[in-house]
Amino acid sequence: MIKVSVCHEYKDGKRFDMDYYLSRHVPAVREKLGAACKRIEVDRGLSGAQPGSKPPFFVMTHLLFDSAEDFRAVFAPHTAWLAEDRKRYTDEPPLFQISEAEV
Repeated sequence: MIKVSVCHEYKDGKRFDMDYYLSRHVPAVREKLGAACKRIEVDRGLSGAQPGSKPPFFVMTHLLFDSAEDFRAVFAPHTAWLAEDRKRYTDEPPLFQISEAEV
């Protein structure tokens, strides 16, 4: 199983519209990626390791696929839409990581 993590860094003054992200963006991504995307998980950052500290990320979204090839095949046709829609909920691009889901 492959996990694609899309991480939006927390920065003071950075805009992130969680309501839009959860109600519009994530469902649209789910629809566009179709059955190749086995599951989507969205984690909202609460804090860092120290009490009261800021989280490293506003949001970490994890998309699970059978293989990296499956991800690339369904993701590639939607890159322009993803970049355009991103403007509706944040001002900065996310960080991506593709991992092997071990547990």
